Amino acid sequence: MGRVCHREVRIREYHNFLTFSRAAEPLRITQPAVSHQINALEDELGVKLFHRTSKSVRLTQEGFQFTQYAGEILKLSDLSKARMKESRQAPSRLVIGCRNTAELRMLLPALSRLRLEQPELLPVLRLIPFDSLENLLTEGDVHLIFSFRESAPQRARYRELTRCPVVCVCGPEHPLAYREQVTLAELREAGRIAVCRPPICPQALFTHQSQAVGDRKTDQVLFCDHQEAMAALVETGYAFAVMADFPNARLPGLRHIPIPECQPLSFGAVYLSGETAPALRRFLDLLQESMADKT
Repeated sequence: MGRVCHREVRIREYHNFLTFSRAAEPLRITQPAVSHQINALEDELGVKLFHRTSKSVRLTQEGFQFTQYAGEILKLSDLSKARMKESRQAPSRLVIGCRNTAELRMLLPALSRLRLEQPELLPVLRLIPFDSLENLLTEGDVHLIFSFRESAPQRARYRELTRCPVVCVCGPEHPLAYREQVTLAELREAGRIAVCRPPICPQALFTHQSQAVGDRKTDQVLFCDHQEAMAALVETGYAFAVMADFPNARLPGLRHIPIPECQPLSFGAVYLSGETAPALRRFLDLLQESMADKT
């Protein structure tokens, strides 16, 4: 098929001349080469494209129809070249997927520095549930997502950005608000708690939440299907929560109280193993630096 496409474009050039010899001159090929291409194409198509006489050649009806197809191919070729040129001139983009607004806030310092260093690079921020983000990453629709290590897709690369302490988050008027640190045993007696299940939170964090729940009555446990819902319940004073602490993405006005017995959780960037664009690497460096500055 590739040979047909190449030669049909040549047919459109040949038919403007009265003889194959004249057609050969501007194309800088020999007359036998022209004849050979025409004969080969006619054999492949099973039709005659030219009426030949000793003095001239002219298109057959099939040949004329074929030149129309050749014209369309030339138009498509020109269009594809123009589109490729536009894509080379268009600003490059870095598509970043986030699960929640905490992750978006976490990006802000690094994005500000990236804009100053590479103003031609345009970030595209997508706020999408984690399961969908993983599919978009695999399909190449996003370049980068974030995850705790234990939840990271196995087929992707993982780069740790920080280790998040596990903390008790509560409002300023909560009885725990004055504490410098707290234990899971103490949290079992601390009133209403908001929790969420995997995959909204990593299994290790859910385990700590369950330990803090203890044997509470049902009306003392508020189950949430999104981290934003947990944060809203804490912010309005309905409950406290056991959460991973992102120092540069904290909600203002809330208390973040360490739970020393809980091990920090590895949190990082996830991207495809073949995704090594300089812009992506630089953004990860900036992000890691900005998160280190806040710890």
